[in-house]
Amino acid sequence: MKFVDEARILVVAGDGGNGCVSFRREKYIPKGGPDGGDGGDGGDVYLLADENLNTLIDYRFEKSFRAERGQNGQSRDCTGKRGQDITIKVPVGTRVRDVATGEILGDMTRHEQRLMVAKGGFHGLGNTRFKSSVNRAPRQKTMGTSGETRELMLELMLLADVGMLGMPNAGKSTFIRAVSAAKPKVADYPFTTLVPSLGVVRMDNEQSFVVADIPGLIEGASDGAGLGIRFLKHLERCRVLLHLIDICPVDESDPVENARIIVNELQQYSEKLAEKPRWLVFNKVDLLEPEEAKQRAQAIADELGWEGDFYMISAINRLGVKELCWDIMEFMKTKPRNMSTTEDGAQPEKVEFMWDDYHKEQLEQVSEADDDWDDDWDEDDDEGIEVIYKR
Repeated sequence: MKFVDEARILVVAGDGGNGCVSFRREKYIPKGGPDGGDGGDGGDVYLLADENLNTLIDYRFEKSFRAERGQNGQSRDCTGKRGQDITIKVPVGTRVRDVATGEILGDMTRHEQRLMVAKGGFHGLGNTRFKSSVNRAPRQKTMGTSGETRELMLELMLLADVGMLGMPNAGKSTFIRAVSAAKPKVADYPFTTLVPSLGVVRMDNEQSFVVADIPGLIEGASDGAGLGIRFLKHLERCRVLLHLIDICPVDESDPVENARIIVNELQQYSEKLAEKPRWLVFNKVDLLEPEEAKQRAQAIADELGWEGDFYMISAINRLGVKELCWDIMEFMKTKPRNMSTTEDGAQPEKVEFMWDDYHKEQLEQVSEADDDWDDDWDEDDDEGIEVIYKR
């Protein structure tokens, strides 16, 4: 299945049903009073995170989703039926952004997590709501409000513990094949990896972590060179980044310059991502003598101004891979995942609609001083109260 990590959709909530103007008319009850019911609320639009999905390809073809409209009120104080909600399933790890405002509405980071993205319209009031001691035959009603309409950008970001960075052919896919059951394509040409892939590294029966492999970066990626930097967003939720450096490039390029290119592209994409813990890993050390490989790795680290430790591995021979994985596992234990959706970790405030305030506002809009709303009705009206239906 094709991997699609971005999709733009239109969601439209249902409109609220209109209130009804109606009067009770039965035998021997000529002046039964108002009995027009309220309309029904419009349906809402929800997103639902589903762990069984791994791509947004469905929303490349179906782009518009509309909830049901609320029914109008009816006579005999019958309230209109509420519009049916609709639920849109998205993969776990999807970020939802409002295209018009740029606001992030939420991150779908848990299975079965629900997020309302469009609120249905509120129901209109029937004429029963407007009756009073001086207004016994009201002909006022209110219309239902329109449901929200939003254009959303769905951005799928993989949920991984470890993200891998490096130039094309640095050995990222070979590493993930060595430590997990994932089998990304490996070949001797650049950009063999075209889409991100995940691998689960199981250290024992109870300990494991997830590694994300993304296509390699080249100089100018932030300006669109190569595959660009669109896949860097998949590293935003990682707890640690592994920066793989080919210690002996086949094209005889400078490993120091290659490493600086990656760091520069990372900083241009996001300062927050550039500040994440980053480990230096030298790959393909089996191509050199052990002492020569160690000296070259130390020289590269010194030129980069690297102050911490670094790792020397050979992904294809699994040399040093096990030790690196155990160190990652220990790091995972000390750095629990933070799945908060806001910058400061606080949960976004949930605003509930105040029905009492809404009804009060609608009733206050009818002025008691306006006496010409029912000029054709009086106490001696032999014809009784006429029946009026408006929908």
